[in-house]
Amino acid sequence: RDLRSVGLSPTVIFCRCREVLEESTKNKIASFCHVDGPSCVLSVHDVSNVYHVPLLLLEQKLHRILAEKLQLSNIPQLEGRLDLTMNGLEEKATMWNLCEGSVANEKVLAMLASGQEDLDTLGGISRSMIDWARMAFKLDGFKESVKIVIVGKYTGLQDSYLSVIKSLKHASMAVERKLDLIWVEAGHLENDFESDSGGENEYKAAWNKMKSADGVVVPGGFGTRGFNGKVAAAKFCRENTVPYLGICLGFQAMVVEYSRNMLGWEDANSTEFEEETKNPVVIFMPEIDKENMGGTMRLGSRNTAFTHSTHDDGSPSIAQIMYKNAAVVSERHRHRYEVNPERVNAIHDAGLKFVGRDETGTRMEIAELPRSKHPYYVGCQYHPEFKSRPLNPSPPFHGLLLAACDMIDEYTSNSK
Repeated sequence: RDLRSVGLSPTVIFCRCREVLEESTKNKIASFCHVDGPSCVLSVHDVSNVYHVPLLLLEQKLHRILAEKLQLSNIPQLEGRLDLTMNGLEEKATMWNLCEGSVANEKVLAMLASGQEDLDTLGGISRSMIDWARMAFKLDGFKESVKIVIVGKYTGLQDSYLSVIKSLKHASMAVERKLDLIWVEAGHLENDFESDSGGENEYKAAWNKMKSADGVVVPGGFGTRGFNGKVAAAKFCRENTVPYLGICLGFQAMVVEYSRNMLGWEDANSTEFEEETKNPVVIFMPEIDKENMGGTMRLGSRNTAFTHSTHDDGSPSIAQIMYKNAAVVSERHRHRYEVNPERVNAIHDAGLKFVGRDETGTRMEIAELPRSKHPYYVGCQYHPEFKSRPLNPSPPFHGLLLAACDMIDEYTSNSK
């Protein structure tokens, strides 16, 4: 009513509810809200996971409503594709209502899980929606879990890492495991925090969480707070062969840790945190203006070339395997500081391999330890989480989850 009072009339009304919306309720809402009948009142009721929601909307013909209102049916090359709906499965079972214990739903689930490829058998459904439906239903049946620790500095506001969380979720679906996320405040891992008044218990609790992890992610961030905790997390994972993925600042923490503990550069640091360090392994490398803060970030999509695909021991780069052996990949960036080109050769020769670099060879993009040294110890300067999708998880995250579930050997052997 309030919308209509300012001249806005809805085309479709989505009703969020616990149970399936009854037809009498749809009729009443349609009558009072002046939409084109009850078919334009859609029930968005509770489902077992969020990935069922698109299937609910397909069942209720939202795509046909949109096609009609946007006149997509008048475009010949689209008309045939608009008919690739869920009708075939609707005839077999009212699967999207998710009546628990329903024999019909069990039959449909078995059909989806079997991996049938015959579109005629499935009633002419769009291939992408078959894959989506299979994913949604398989997610309901996962029994085993995988424990992933996120070491961050904004853990009080977990939405700060929403893209990282979703990427981990996508990767966990790919390995068919429930995702058990554990949060660790980076600062709580620092020795200085333990010595502070009242910090001993939180310090011990943080390290106990680290020791329980199947895998660890150290995401990006800005500022000095918690950086040494991220360095400590990288050291713990390297020494204890815990699968590790460092993103942006987490990648730089890997480099700083390796420089301090493997090359003996005890004061190695980023000039973001210590400008006068004698071993600046991470430095300010803007693309535009080196003097002013504004407009200096390296932003957007950039190419990364796998320049060192094979390690000294003859083993292939695990990062490149996860990218399906691509020679060049495109990922999104958001940073100002990068690995110091003058220190690259020393670090690389000491064992932390910079396998991916920008097209000029001066900006380090991917670092890893050979798999003879560690099952999965990978870092990237860019943000792979921005391109992750439910049916196409981000390769670095997928690799982390494979390693955390002890599946990485089988995956790599099948990728040859």
